[in-house]
Amino acid sequence: MHRLLVAALAVPLGACGLIDPDITEFDLTLPSKQFTIDSAQWGLMNADALINQTCTTSPDPCAAAAQQACEEGTCIAQCDAQSLTCDLTLFVSLYNAIDLEMEKPELSTIEDQPVLDVTIDAINFEVSANTMNIETPEMVVYAAPSTVMSPDARAKRVGTVPAVPPGQTRSLTPIDFDPMGRANLASFMNDYKTPFNIIVGSSILVEMGDVVPSGALTVRVVVEAHAGL
Repeated sequence: MHRLLVAALAVPLGACGLIDPDITEFDLTLPSKQFTIDSAQWGLMNADALINQTCTTSPDPCAAAAQQACEEGTCIAQCDAQSLTCDLTLFVSLYNAIDLEMEKPELSTIEDQPVLDVTIDAINFEVSANTMNIETPEMVVYAAPSTVMSPDARAKRVGTVPAVPPGQTRSLTPIDFDPMGRANLASFMNDYKTPFNIIVGSSILVEMGDVVPSGALTVRVVVEAHAGL
């Protein structure tokens, strides 16, 4: 979405830190952000043996076994009470930093007004490449402070990217917004002088008989927004 504002920035300023009164709206459409889920990030070793390992629920040997099956912090495992084999959960946690002052330099003309009234027009996602051998699960999009790089209580949900079948790509498609998703993202963009992160998070459950994930999937996310003074 493009809005007629850039040309107006050439108008001389009436006073230091003030913009021309005719400028009432800013295009805040962001450069696209790319997230790649790559099975190499989990460092999987002997995952096939793990999900077929017999176990007891107490004591549960699966957690210790998971330490040998993947990189630290990227997975957990626990004994399935029905199959009495180890279930492996792989975590997806990717982020991109957003710095509106850097990405939208025209905002420097309103330095005396530190807060904007932002409206989120749309968020679209594109799967540009996919060599994953499994269906990737629904992925949740969050907005979070710049110090938060994985989903936690400080991250606010924005919406979800639907599951993607193995090997399939997708052209630009709207995400499914949470009820408060637009407002949650706008709350971070309103304070345009403070950088924040966009996080994509999910998890993949691998059970006895399942295919161990391999391959990579690249998602491009485009945020379209505008702001008034």
